[in-house]
Amino acid sequence: MFNYGILKSRIIQVYGSQKEFAKALRINESTLSKKMNGVSFFDQDEIDSAVSLLGIPREEIVKYFFTKETYSYAH
Repeated sequence: MFNYGILKSRIIQVYGSQKEFAKALRINESTLSKKMNGVSFFDQDEIDSAVSLLGIPREEIVKYFFTKETYSYAH
């Protein structure tokens, strides 16, 4: 699963809410929520659109879309 924390922050910074970003991305709000929560994944076209809409530099795509969730286990 990926950690979309930095992506969520950018969405709020640029669009104010995930709802408004979903409209700009031309997907349903619940679909965006599923993607942000790891239930489904962003496809290449959605990533390209999101990068453009959010003004994410190409060299930072990995940071926003492919940072793995890290888990801490107590021993």
